[in-house]
Amino acid sequence: MTAQAPDQLRVDGHWLIVLERTLNAALPEEGCALLLGKTKDKSLELHRVWPCCNRWEPARERDHRFLLDPREQLLAQRWAREHALQVIGSAHSHPTSAAIPSQTDRELCFGPTLMVIASGLGNKRWRAWWLSGDDDGCEPRELPLRQGLAAGDQRLGK
Repeated sequence: MTAQAPDQLRVDGHWLIVLERTLNAALPEEGCALLLGKTKDKSLELHRVWPCCNRWEPARERDHRFLLDPREQLLAQRWAREHALQVIGSAHSHPTSAAIPSQTDRELCFGPTLMVIASGLGNKRWRAWWLSGDDDGCEPRELPLRQGLAAGDQRLGK
C-alpha cells in the first residue's frame, strides 16, 4: 500500500453490489472484507472484494466490533500478488451507526490504509476513508467515492 494519500476511490458498481451482499450476510453483526485493487496516479481502484469472517471475541460484541482473520489476510495478499493486485484496504459495516470510523476503528488500524464503511442508517450509506497512520495516529480523511474505473465521474454515497 502506498504511503501517499490518494485523492479518491474508484469503484466498479459490480463490486459495490458484491460488497453490500457480503456485509449484509453478516447482519446483525458487523460484516467485513478486504479490498483488492491498484494505485493509479493519485487514485485507488477497487478491483476485487475478498469476503472475510468476523473473528472478534467475545462473539456477543460482533454487532459493534470486527476483527479480520489473519489467515484470510495472508491468503488475500498471496492471491492479490499472483493477480497483479494489492490489498488496498478493508471494508466493514456499522449496522446501527454512521459510516464514520469509530474510536476503536482508529485505535486498531495499521495505516496507511483505506477503510470503507457501510452504514445501516441515513442516506449516506457508503463512505471511504484514508487513515494515514502517521505521527497523528490514524486520523481519518474522507475520500470521494466514484463509480466506474473509466472516465465516469458519478459520485456514490450521496
